[in-house]
Amino acid sequence: MKVATYEATVENGQIRFLDAVCLPEHARVYVVVTEREDRSSFHAGSPHLAQPERVAAFTMEVAEEPQDAGLR
Repeated sequence: MKVATYEATVENGQIRFLDAVCLPEHARVYVVVTEREDRSSFHAGSPHLAQPERVAAFTMEVAEEPQDAGLR
């Protein structure tokens, strides 16, 4: 999935891009709100472990199934 980021504002309930943007009809978009309704801004930092020494508990193994092993 390719991701592009565009800056926009909301005017009269409509999202208005700050620059000209041409998106195809029915394009799937995700809206990330960077201000709260009360207008006080906030920062959502990167997630981090509260207990970094427990990093081993978050390891993951990825196993590929044979192509003919679909759900039946």
